[in-house]
Amino acid sequence: MKTRRQWMGAALGTGTALALGPRFLRASESENPDEAPKQDTLLQRAIPSSGEMLPVIGLGSSATFSSTAGSEDHAALSEVLKVMTDRGAKVFDTAPSYGASEEVAGEIVEELGIARKMFWATKLNAAGRGGGSADPAAARAQIDASFAKYKQPKIDLIQVHNLADVPTQLGILKELKKEGRVRYIGVTTTREGQYGQLKQIMRNEPIDFIGIDYAIDNRSVEDEILPLAQERKIGVLVYVPFGRTSLFRRAEGKELPEWAKEFDANSWAQFFLKYLVAHPAVTVVTPATSKPKNMIDNIGGGIGRLPDEATRKRMAAYVDALPAAPARRR
Repeated sequence: MKTRRQWMGAALGTGTALALGPRFLRASESENPDEAPKQDTLLQRAIPSSGEMLPVIGLGSSATFSSTAGSEDHAALSEVLKVMTDRGAKVFDTAPSYGASEEVAGEIVEELGIARKMFWATKLNAAGRGGGSADPAAARAQIDASFAKYKQPKIDLIQVHNLADVPTQLGILKELKKEGRVRYIGVTTTREGQYGQLKQIMRNEPIDFIGIDYAIDNRSVEDEILPLAQERKIGVLVYVPFGRTSLFRRAEGKELPEWAKEFDANSWAQFFLKYLVAHPAVTVVTPATSKPKNMIDNIGGGIGRLPDEATRKRMAAYVDALPAAPARRR
């Protein structure tokens, strides 16, 4: 099978890939169309607290939607969001700390007329990177700023970022949910050292979502966090799905295993994403990208068959056996 770069490059080199149907995302390798799986729509999963269905692949924005410095960049981000919504995805995850991400996305969706297609997920942290107490007035001002950037009467989801002053900030979010301004609330952390605190919150607070980092090479949440989310009926947003040790660099130059066809993975991105989507606790995976071709590829991770548990173990063992990522070239 082709690598992500080879597979997408061949398709996009013609300039026509953005018009191709979703079946292309998983059938491009097959010479016989009858061999391709019939499922060609993006899978959905229910939010446990409400039953509302969400597409399993979304879009993250950390370090990708940070500015409108150039018209070329703006056009690419516009195409990413158009590709995303055209193919059935809708969850856009961001935060006030992600530069101009909220503002940029808000402007683009207004230009494209797709604001109502989006599921807006942002974060709250008025305590700052150093932690400590959050000033309630500053927290409310940060939330009001998010509303102004999105130009929406409601925000779908706001989460307390990295468990910063949860009593104060989650308390504010509870009020906003009661008022009907925020539909869902939750907390996030990408720090394993905070998992004890996270579990306590999951057991004792009426939250709808958690946001965590989870990848095929970063599986510690499988031990307790994900089972607890299932038990407590809490939705899970997945961050950093391509790993913190550069899964793409580890797999660079290597062919996908032949058995990846069994669950319709046609690229390394889809291989990595399908591992996560197949976990029943996961609601939405939010890989970040500023490239339309990668958005198309990522959506393929939520289309077609998923690996069963035995296959997931085989996938994890395969990745564990890959060599460490080579050092970045300078």
